[in-house]
Amino acid sequence: MVKTIGILIVAAVIVILEVPQLVEKKLIKELAAFSVLLALGVVLSILLAFGVTVPNPVNFLTYMLKPLNNIISS
Repeated sequence: MVKTIGILIVAAVIVILEVPQLVEKKLIKELAAFSVLLALGVVLSILLAFGVTVPNPVNFLTYMLKPLNNIISS
């Protein structure tokens, strides 16, 4: 629970430091991308703090591209 609160506090500090500049400069697309990536990072960090096994993205890419690799190599 303490780790989760720590992660949320760090995310809040990041938001406090970065969002006003993006809003002031009216960078809406950048703000949307920033929000999505920060939310994804916070969720993954909290999952790791609880000990949940988070799958490696490389395994997904390997699974998706293996048939293509087999076609090219044969």
